[in-house]
Formats: sequence, structure tokens, C-alpha cells
Amino acid sequence: MKLNDIRNEDCLDTMKIMSDAFVDLVVTSPPYDEMREYEGYKLESFEQIASELYRIVKVGGVVVWVIGDQTIKGNETGTSFRQALYFKEIGFNLFDTMIYLKPPRGAVGNNKTYWQSFEYMFVFSKGQPKTINLIKDRKNKESRKGDTGTKRLPDGSLLKLNREGYSEYGRRTNVWMYMIGKGHSASDEIAHKHPAIFPEKLAQDHIISWSNAGDLVYDPFLGSGTVALMAELNGRNYLGSEINENYCEIARERLRRIRPSKESQSPEKPQTPEQLRLLEAECGSRSETSHL
Repeated sequence: MKLNDIRNEDCLDTMKIMSDAFVDLVVTSPPYDEMREYEGYKLESFEQIASELYRIVKVGGVVVWVIGDQTIKGNETGTSFRQALYFKEIGFNLFDTMIYLKPPRGAVGNNKTYWQSFEYMFVFSKGQPKTINLIKDRKNKESRKGDTGTKRLPDGSLLKLNREGYSEYGRRTNVWMYMIGKGHSASDEIAHKHPAIFPEKLAQDHIISWSNAGDLVYDPFLGSGTVALMAELNGRNYLGSEINENYCEIARERLRRIRPSKESQSPEKPQTPEQLRLLEAECGSRSETSHL
């Protein structure tokens, strides 16, 4: 199968020609609960899709599934929980339940509820994840070098200890907040032709966290192409399935726009978690977000 390709077809058609254990990482936000109009697309084959994802993902591979719930007549659908439990039933580990937090201006809801300001980011793994590159950009109160000490044991003797230090920045929490809307979700205007843009920085952060250079990242609901774009910028291979021809063209155009500047540069290793802040300067200020 050709890599670094966007396929205008149902993701089930794409996955059926993939061999077993083909993909290192899946990052996606599927259409859910008819909360947005995706020009005719409805997620009616979830169980088939989940099972195919389990087949094509490598042992140690990860699926990041970003999803929320619709409220109908005061009753939340619970789609997110049902899907998460099904992923577990077919063999995936629920490695982490993360939160994609939107700032107050990105919240939705009505006067009868508190503002709805988050979506779930379920991180599923096939076995234990083979790649974990934790992003360390949460500022600690202070840094400290490692030192030695002692601890008195119940029998009165002293146990020598080597205490680890910690740096200025530590690993972040599993609640990630991103701004949304124009000027935040995407670095280019063309992306906004899609009704629900997936945040560039959110996609990038998961790609960096759960994959390495040269790995294959797949998005079965590619939309405006954000996952493919961020995979390309970070030295990963990508594949994307998108049933809507117009959205495919948006994704292809976004990739075409970054390639001239990318090809003029000398080859180098993709960004590491420690280089995240530098990458933001290259790709535009994207430390914030929305949907695929």
C-alpha cells in the first residue's frame, strides 16, 4: 500500500487492503451523534471500524479516539462511554482517559446545564504502548538537583537514599487545553472550509507522544487533513481515509502548501518533545484548538 496518501473512500475500504499489524498510531475524531453535518457521512459501522482498527494496529500501537456526547431532551447519549467499553471488549487496553478542554468562549450548552467545555480523548493501546514520549512542558514550582540522604528504619539503623532531582519543566497532566476558532485551530485559511477543524496542536501532541520518526500514523476520518499535516511536519508517514471528495481536496491542498518550504530544507530528525516550543514557531501559534 502506498504511504503518505489520502484516499477518497470509506475507511473500511482502506483498512481491508491493509495487512495485519500495519499501523503504529491512529489519531482521529469520528463524526458522532449527528452533532455536525458532514455532508452525508454518518458513523453507522462503529463496531466494524473498531475491530478493523484492532487488526491493523501493531502490538504496542495506540489509537487516540477523540469524542463527545450530544444531549437530547436533557439526556446525554453516552456514545463516548459505549464506544470506549467496546474498544476494551475487543482487546484494547484503555491506557488513559484524557480530556480535551476548551476555554470558556469555546463552550456550548444551554441555560439548564453548566457550560459544556470538554471532549474525551481515549488513548487505547494494543498491549502496552511501545512508544511513550511524555511531553514535559508543565513548569514546576522549582527545580532541584539529585542528592543523597538517609532514612531511619524501625530497628534504628539508617538506610542510605539517592533522591532524584527534577528539572524546571515536568510532564503535563492528562487534561490538555487548546484555544479554538480562526487563528488558533489551524495555521491556514483553507482548513476552515471544513465544518469542524481538528486542532493542529492537539494532533501534534498525540503524534509526538505515541510515535517515533518514520512510524505510520493513520486517520480513518481525515476531514481537513490535520493529522496527515502534523505527521508530515514531524517526520512520520501518514495515511488518511476521507469519504467526502471536497474534504480530501482541502487536505491535499494543505499538504501541498507546506512541501515547498519543507523540501528546500536539509533533512533532519523530526521534533522531540523537548523541541515542541520551537516547532510552534515554525508552524504558527497553535498551542490551542477545535475538531477534525
